[in-house]
Amino acid sequence: MVGNKAADTVWRLSLDDGRKLGEFATGQAPHEIAVSHDGALALVANYGGKQAGHTLSVLDLRGAAPPRSIGLGEHGRPHGLRFLPGDREALVTTEASRHLLRVDIASGKIVAAIALGEGKGHMVAVAVDGKTAYVSKVDRGTVSRIDLTNNSKTDEVDAGKGAEGIAMRPGSDEVWVSNRDAGSVTVHDAKTLAIRATLPSPGFPIRVVFTADGRHALVSNARAGTLSVFDAKRKKPVTTIALQRDGAEYRDTMLGRAALPIGVIADPKRSRVYVAISGGDEVAVIDRKRWKVIDQWTTGREPDALALSLASD
Repeated sequence: MVGNKAADTVWRLSLDDGRKLGEFATGQAPHEIAVSHDGALALVANYGGKQAGHTLSVLDLRGAAPPRSIGLGEHGRPHGLRFLPGDREALVTTEASRHLLRVDIASGKIVAAIALGEGKGHMVAVAVDGKTAYVSKVDRGTVSRIDLTNNSKTDEVDAGKGAEGIAMRPGSDEVWVSNRDAGSVTVHDAKTLAIRATLPSPGFPIRVVFTADGRHALVSNARAGTLSVFDAKRKKPVTTIALQRDGAEYRDTMLGRAALPIGVIADPKRSRVYVAISGGDEVAVIDRKRWKVIDQWTTGREPDALALSLASD
C-alpha cells in the first residue's frame, strides 16, 4: 500500500513485481497508512493541505466496498496511525488539536481523546499488549509515554531535536526515535523513557522501522537520500544504502530537488525492504541479503506512507 500525498490516492502494488493492482481515493494529502492485523482494512490519515484535514479514510482490502470516511470533529491534521490489538480500535495523532485519539473503527466514534500537552504529536507506536503507546513530537524533540489503561500521558522526555520516527523493537523493551534535525536515533527504555543509546544517522532521519525478527533497524535519511541499517541488538551500524540514483530526474521537494526517501517497511515474508522515494514517484526495493537496491516500482505523485497487506497476498 502506497500513499500518494500529492494525488490524494492510495495504490496497491503487487509484492511480486510492483505492478499496480488497484487504487483508492482518499481525502486530501494522505500522510500515513495502517493495515489491520487481519489484513481486512486499511486506515489512512487525511492530513489536509492549506486547510486542515479532519478525517480518516477506511479502505476495504478484501471486498468491493467503497472507501468510507471517519470524521474527527474538532481534531484536525491527523497523522500517526496504529491499530490496537483486536483491530476494533485505532490510535491517531492530531497535530492541530494536540491529542491522541482512540477511534472505534466500526462506529467511527472517538472513544477517548488523550491530551498530549504542549507540542504536536506526530507519530505513534504501540506496545504488543496494547496497553501503552509512545508519541513523538517534532517541534519539541520529545517522546511521550501514554497509558492506554486510563487514557493519559504519564511521561515526556527529550529525545533529540526534530524527533519524528518512532517504533518499538520487536521482542524488546526498547523504543527507538529518529531525530531528524539532530541527525540521530535515540534508544529509550520503554518504561522510564531513559535514553540507553544514541546512534548517528546523518541527513535528516525521518522514519525508523524494524525487520520482523527485530534484528535490524532501518532509518530513512530524507536529506541525504540514504537508508541507514543498524544491528538493533548491538546498537551498531551495519551499512548505509544510497537511494538517490545518478542521472535520475527528481522533482522539487520540501528539501530541494532530490530523491527524498520517507516511508520504509520490511517485508516479513520476503528478504526485502521497501522505501518510498517521494521525489522520484517510486518505491525502491532493497534485497536484505546483500543490502542492495534491486528494483524501482512506479507510484503515484509524491509517495510517502507505506504499509503491507499480507493476509490477501
